[in-house]
Amino acid sequence: MSLPQQLQKLLSESSEINIICHNNPDPDCLASALALGRISAAAGIDERNIFYSGDISHQQNRAFVNLLNIDLKPFEHATVKDRPSDSLLAFVDHSTPGRNNQVPADTAVDIVIDHHPAEDIDARFVDHREELGAAATILTEYIRDLDVDLNTELATALLFAIRSDTLDFLRGASPAEYDAAGFLHDHADQEMIRQFSTPSVSGGTLDAISTAIDNRRTNASVLISHVGRTTERDSLPQAVDYLVRLEGVQTAIVFGLVRNAIHISARSPDPRVHVGDILHEAFKDVGSGGGHHDAAGAEISLGIFKDYTSDDEELLNIVEQVITARLVSELNLSEETEGSDSA
Repeated sequence: MSLPQQLQKLLSESSEINIICHNNPDPDCLASALALGRISAAAGIDERNIFYSGDISHQQNRAFVNLLNIDLKPFEHATVKDRPSDSLLAFVDHSTPGRNNQVPADTAVDIVIDHHPAEDIDARFVDHREELGAAATILTEYIRDLDVDLNTELATALLFAIRSDTLDFLRGASPAEYDAAGFLHDHADQEMIRQFSTPSVSGGTLDAISTAIDNRRTNASVLISHVGRTTERDSLPQAVDYLVRLEGVQTAIVFGLVRNAIHISARSPDPRVHVGDILHEAFKDVGSGGGHHDAAGAEISLGIFKDYTSDDEELLNIVEQVITARLVSELNLSEETEGSDSA
């Protein structure tokens, strides 16, 4: 049987599916979860749930959820512990319990559909394709091969997810992304995609980006900056997407304090640098990090730093020194940096 047929068979033998999004889900994860839910419904599963952890704070992601009426539920540990024996646990756009999700590390997973780099994925059904630019591409293939009803909302979600995760086909897009987009195009609501693409930006996000610009430091072709403390977690990827465009910069990394954690976002069009590996190696002993060669993220609990001081300004100084030192070491950079005036 083909992979879509294998998935359909597994689904048809179950009464419930719990689809787990990764922390702070993006359009690719959300659209993939929505598609897997539709495939599950077509296979006869009546009880379908989509769970997430963290925040949906990016203006684009909020618009995505609201306009498509995606029914999301906050993740609770009972989701994976107290469930029927024929209930399925599925991961989309991530693959490993305890890594970029709140699922306990020893949890058995039934379904994994992902395109991010990962090793030793353990599940009853696995479709892991690192060569693809989006998990939504895989789910589009399943929708087409299994002849699942493709309504406007689902087509719009999948098409925008593919565009978003590949930066409008400029990052990591394979022929499969173009093929999937061609299939989805006539079914999608182009006006809704335009709305997703041009969301309003909050004042907090603009302030964070401004702070990142002011705090930038360059070392060779690497730029490292921070946004200080912010409530806008998604301002970090927006800031790093802006700063990586600076002339002479090939790798940009931005971090910041969000509630009780340090969040880090990295971008690098430099083929010699794999920022997913950089963040994983730099912070694997204190947090979680990883991603693609050109786009990655990390999260570290503030607990260890809070032991040193309760003063927020001093805390930020300590975090800046430690995070920057780890990045400089992992990137094999010299200790000398250029300030923002010469960046």
